[in-house]
Amino acid sequence: MQAQEAERSRLFDLIEKLVTWENSTSKNVLEEARAEIRKSCGGALPPVYDPFSGGCSIPLEAQRLGLPAYGSDLNPIAVMIGKASIEIPPRFADQPPIHPLREGEQSRSGYRNAEGLAEDIRYYGERVRSKAWERIGSFYPEIDVPSSQPGNDGDGKATVIAWIWARTVPSPDPAFANVSVPLVSSFLLSAKAGKEVWLKPVVDRKAHTIAYHVRHGGTKEEISRAKEGTKAGRGANFICLMSGATIQPTYVKEEGKAGRLGATLMAIVAEGERERIYLASDRVQIQAAKQAIINEKPDTELPDEKRAFWTVSYGLTTFGSLFTNRQLVALGTFSEIVAEIRDEIERDALGAGVTDDGIPLRENGAGARAYAEAVSVYLGFAIDKCSDYWSSICTWDSSRDGIRNTFGRQAIPMTWDYAEANPFSSSSGNWMAMVNWVWKTVANFVTASSGCEIQHDAQSVTYPAGAVISTDPPYYDNIGYADLSDFFFVWLKPLLKEIYPQIFSFLSVPKTEELIAAPYRHGGKEAAADFFMQGMEQAIANMAGQIDNTYPTTIYYAFKQSEIKTEGISSTGWATFLQAVMQAGYAIVGTWPVRTEMANRMIASGTNALASSVVLVCRKRRLTAETVTRGVFLQALKRHLPRELETLQKANIAPADMPQSAIGPGIAIFSQYKKVLEADDTSMSVRTALQLINRELDDYLGGVEGDFDAETRFALTWFEQYGFQSGDYGMANNIAMAKGLSVDGVKHAGIIESRAGKVRILPRNELEEDWSPDRDDHLTIWECLHYLIRQYEAEGVSPATTYLFRQMRQHAEAVKDLAYCLYEICATKRQEPAQATSYNALIQDWGTLTESAARQNEDNISSQTSVARNGQGSLNI
Repeated sequence: MQAQEAERSRLFDLIEKLVTWENSTSKNVLEEARAEIRKSCGGALPPVYDPFSGGCSIPLEAQRLGLPAYGSDLNPIAVMIGKASIEIPPRFADQPPIHPLREGEQSRSGYRNAEGLAEDIRYYGERVRSKAWERIGSFYPEIDVPSSQPGNDGDGKATVIAWIWARTVPSPDPAFANVSVPLVSSFLLSAKAGKEVWLKPVVDRKAHTIAYHVRHGGTKEEISRAKEGTKAGRGANFICLMSGATIQPTYVKEEGKAGRLGATLMAIVAEGERERIYLASDRVQIQAAKQAIINEKPDTELPDEKRAFWTVSYGLTTFGSLFTNRQLVALGTFSEIVAEIRDEIERDALGAGVTDDGIPLRENGAGARAYAEAVSVYLGFAIDKCSDYWSSICTWDSSRDGIRNTFGRQAIPMTWDYAEANPFSSSSGNWMAMVNWVWKTVANFVTASSGCEIQHDAQSVTYPAGAVISTDPPYYDNIGYADLSDFFFVWLKPLLKEIYPQIFSFLSVPKTEELIAAPYRHGGKEAAADFFMQGMEQAIANMAGQIDNTYPTTIYYAFKQSEIKTEGISSTGWATFLQAVMQAGYAIVGTWPVRTEMANRMIASGTNALASSVVLVCRKRRLTAETVTRGVFLQALKRHLPRELETLQKANIAPADMPQSAIGPGIAIFSQYKKVLEADDTSMSVRTALQLINRELDDYLGGVEGDFDAETRFALTWFEQYGFQSGDYGMANNIAMAKGLSVDGVKHAGIIESRAGKVRILPRNELEEDWSPDRDDHLTIWECLHYLIRQYEAEGVSPATTYLFRQMRQHAEAVKDLAYCLYEICATKRQEPAQATSYNALIQDWGTLTESAARQNEDNISSQTSVARNGQGSLNI
């Protein structure tokens, strides 16, 4: 057993090395991992396949570890991401760049992986920028800066970073019907403390004009009003600056659909020597924007799906309508130049000695033509990234003085005041910044094995022999990626359809077959659920039918937090997905949470979002699986689950993760059976099984209370009802008597305050300052936990925290049990997410605390030994 734990610890240490960002391309760490994989696989490395490859993270990680990587998806954008991630880089691995040396540039040797390809992406990105400036640079003039302007340390000219526009509608007041009034969510341009910049609208009702003056500093009241813009509430509720009348959402929608949604330039942000320069709009800048004339724009319709597409109600109904004319001209021009420069790249490749085989990239070419097409693919992704920053959905972020991109979430919101980026600046949203993102990504690819990405549905794809399946499938009805992908497809298709004609043969991203439960697509919730269930069953059955049981299948599932809030861990999406997995012939032998969110992120219900993804570990169900009754299943749960839960707690699974983790051993018991029959002989649903598993988890956590001292049990009962608030003495006395205590006894323990007929638990900040478990003659588990949390929140895993942890080491398991119980109370019963976070965070660092305490103890022993060897009180320094 000891040897097994040592081996487990050694492998965990290796995993910790692998997930450290600095080791992403470390040859030594990666080779150590590959050696372990070869050892466990008998020398031959199996291919890894993800049939829902999406962003290609799973095949990319497989390739990094030296495993042959495969992926497939229906979505053309996902397929191209996969090809750019795992298929193209190995074809040009370890090759130097082919571009001519820049003036003063020195050639280097020893290009690893895709570093040479990355250098060419950056070089030809610069070439594209140069050519684009020649064609459309006049649309982006510098701005004159008065010498008195704050931030102006230059020669009176400055490069514009962003133009701040506001959408407008005609005033609803008939007296000002010819005036376009702004719809502004905020007039605040910079929120930096002491350096606030804001816009003051100046209204001339006689002249029917509105001007915007830039103001620096101001009173708190002025800054507060500026933050509010012209808003009159949530959504499209505004105040008309001309008349003071309320502008209703229905009016804004009507005007938008009638094509009367306009825009006015309010302010300009320019580059300064040390800080941003904020200026009022001027005619030169307005005229420059008007010069951009577009004859054609993407006409793909936006779906009328109000969960993720909010602009349709306001008349912005096509993807082309999400961009200004100048943005459309810029995106079109950069795309044209990327296509044109392909011939130049091919000539340079030939000049650098690359093979002239004429084989295109789509046919696995690795010569000059394929190389030129490969660079074009990556520059195409740079254009797609630009579209995310060059739309009229982008806003100005006053907290960091920069542009906020279109996709802050998986939706296209409606924005009122928006920021238009300058492609030729050196600040947020510029062309070279987007190119550099791509360059850095490609430079960090590890081309340790071959890769292949194809366009195919998961229901009928053929897997390579011996493949290990690891996949992150669509999550019920969470996100309609196909609809959202059209935002990028409309720019990538014209650029890459010659390189990959089959992938870009669609008018838009295929949607009908997308495996999500979208009611708007299938005529209602029930039909959508049936479509998802049938399709997912078919896809998973296709997996189970083609693989053997040499390796488990791993399937990732992301919880929809709004579902957890209303339905708990047995939510519709989760239960439906598990049902599909089991009906396809799999038994689920484990579930483990994967932390994909920040540890301090809590949703309103108190459920921590740090484990928003769960990995299902699956193997084929035995052909001899039995059909059993509900009673037999419950007996098996009660017999096996507590032992498994105890193991999970010993592994320091965070309280927020425990419900998801507990599903593993619980659903493993359920899914081993062919069927579990209810009293009426109907099959038990997965949802019912999940509820029973959760009930056993609650009973288990409640059962550990019996191991606590009486004072802690009193505090736990009181806390569940009152938290840290006051309650009546009589109630406290009843609870104390039931525990064999008195209120005064609990007060003597230092846990509560009792005065004037009221009792309350002392919060952590009111506990004694100078406390030590060694000196406490009435020590309780409650005190140990809360003094430890107070120290941990003040200093983290510090020497002082570790020392306190060591002092209460004999009570450590009970302290941890109490943290689990209190997390459950705060998260699900008292709805206090902030308190829940404290208990959860401590358990997350429990392993680190334990290791730190062990090291501190070893250091003390070593120091004492050294003292003993060197005589009385003589330290060996």
